[in-house]
Amino acid sequence: MIIKCIAVDDEPIALNLVASYIEQTPFLQLVDKCTSAIAVLRILQENPDIQLLFLDIRMADLSGMELAKIIDQGTSRKDRRIIFTTAYDQYALEGYKVGALDYLLKPFNFADFSRAAAKAFEYFSMFEEQKISPVVQTAGNQVEKNYIYLKVEYQLVKVDTDRILYIEGLKDYVKVYLDNEAKPILTLTSLKNLEEKLPTDKFKRLHRSYIVALDKVKAVTKNSLQVAGITVHVSEQYRDVFADFLRGWV
Repeated sequence: MIIKCIAVDDEPIALNLVASYIEQTPFLQLVDKCTSAIAVLRILQENPDIQLLFLDIRMADLSGMELAKIIDQGTSRKDRRIIFTTAYDQYALEGYKVGALDYLLKPFNFADFSRAAAKAFEYFSMFEEQKISPVVQTAGNQVEKNYIYLKVEYQLVKVDTDRILYIEGLKDYVKVYLDNEAKPILTLTSLKNLEEKLPTDKFKRLHRSYIVALDKVKAVTKNSLQVAGITVHVSEQYRDVFADFLRGWV
């Protein structure tokens, strides 16, 4: 996924720094840069697909805060967001009031910029996922999808849930093991977040580090199960869930 950006700052040195950071970030695309907040209105009109503004607050013609209140972003338009850049920390609260995604306090380095950019990537990934995989409803009832989208590096990957064998949670990542795939998919998310996306009648979390596809279980004991060549020992907190599964397994 590529996020289209514009950099706005009335100080040329600061503007060029932000522009260079954007160009060094694989999932960001610099559409334009300018030193005037008023010029932004024209640029946005000519480029309605711009999604992210790196916007200075104190500028001569129109402040970034005033511009944020004029343009569509945040609540009224969820596919356009702002990251403020400023040397004045007193604007932080006001920035969040106008729906800013983040707030970079000058002077900031590439590491600071990358953290804000990563927050933007996370936001737009979730937005795209909701847009391309809406919940289907028939006769007023929610219908479960047979696929999910996972963030893998800088793209969204569609995964057929019928192919999932089991899911292993690590510290900051999750490994998703698929049928007929030698290597798992590695995605930056939490096991809890992924658990909420999966159909509850097909997947169960039976250990703090594992979610199992119930129809892929090959063998069970009173406190463990085997799936795809591994043994998952059921944690104490999931004993009741496992007991319900055992009653319907045979």
